[in-house]
Amino acid sequence: MESISLAEQSLSAEDLLALRRAKHELESPALAMKLASIVGAPLEKLMSRMPVIANEKVNDATQLALRKCLQIALRTLGRQDNAAAPLAAPDKPSNLLHKFAVATTGAAGGAFGLFALPVELPVTTTLMFRSICDIARSEGEDLSSIDTQLQCLTVLGMGGTSKADDDADYGYFIMRGALAQAVSKATSEIATKGFTTHGSAALVRLLNTIASRFSVQVSEQIAAKSIPAIGAVLGAMVNTVFMDHFQLVAHGHFTVRRLERRYGTDLVKEAYQAIDIALDG
Repeated sequence: MESISLAEQSLSAEDLLALRRAKHELESPALAMKLASIVGAPLEKLMSRMPVIANEKVNDATQLALRKCLQIALRTLGRQDNAAAPLAAPDKPSNLLHKFAVATTGAAGGAFGLFALPVELPVTTTLMFRSICDIARSEGEDLSSIDTQLQCLTVLGMGGTSKADDDADYGYFIMRGALAQAVSKATSEIATKGFTTHGSAALVRLLNTIASRFSVQVSEQIAAKSIPAIGAVLGAMVNTVFMDHFQLVAHGHFTVRRLERRYGTDLVKEAYQAIDIALDG
């Protein structure tokens, strides 16, 4: 019989179930494994065949995509969601709608490969970011908050490790902690200087940190699309898996934050770390 820790017993049955689900989502298989199962080939082999210039294109496109997220997605989402009645129960996020949208861009990208990256990635990433914001709102987050806006952005950096991590086993709280200081400094600087994507040194550092992690997943996505004659259908499937991966991370992350607001950070962390047997079963 599975033993339950004191921290787990402190949560209601419903909230404990939500935390278990969140851990499943946050500790789900790596994106590379999911993509490999779709294209039927090891990602490492496909990535080794990519030209050197591809890395430069990915880095440039990733930086541009993250800046577009800040400039476009929040400008529209914040106004729309803040108009909702504060006491109303949050609506469920439109996950399927966002998946359909990125599938469309993936179909186009599948036909043009690496050449489509500078155009497709900012569009795909903005759609992903809007979906992340939608998920955050559904978990009770205030999208008018600077911290919430940056938390949505950091989800793109939680999808996997960076090249500098040296393949370390990065769990959710370690990954989150690595980004927390950068988020805190950016939040403080934006609060005093205003929200600009170029005038905040702390925000630029945060963007660079997120970009270094997100670009690894982008490279894996591009590698999956690099197989000969991938076609529109497989390109759409790759983008859908890409979106689904980050939606799972967002659901897990903002569920944990919702529970932390109710029970406190330390108790939720202790309960989260105690959930092991359920993941093995």
